[in-house]
Amino acid sequence: MPQMLPAIVKNLFSKPFTVKHPYVRRVPFPEHRGFITFDMTKCDFCRDCERFCPPAAIKVDPDAKVITYEPFRCIYCHLCVENCLQRAIKADYNYTAPSYVKEVKYYKPEQQ
Repeated sequence: MPQMLPAIVKNLFSKPFTVKHPYVRRVPFPEHRGFITFDMTKCDFCRDCERFCPPAAIKVDPDAKVITYEPFRCIYCHLCVENCLQRAIKADYNYTAPSYVKEVKYYKPEQQ
């Protein structure tokens, strides 16, 4: 017990390590993995992002010039961002808003 007493006193008079999440927003760590966005003005539909995506969250149709992205399937490994030679895929280092609907995002060159 004598060894625990200093720890108990220290914990009673110090700030908690956690934050009150819904009320206090945590600042993300530098270079943390957030959601990805596509810059369709730079994309040449080479399909490298589709090949390097482990969960197959990205599908590229070069004939129709459409990229299909499923955010709920993405594991945010950012291999697509690292391997895009044209730098058409960017990592946004913010958290996404919670969603309850599994949506599929379509990117076309006109949308940018």
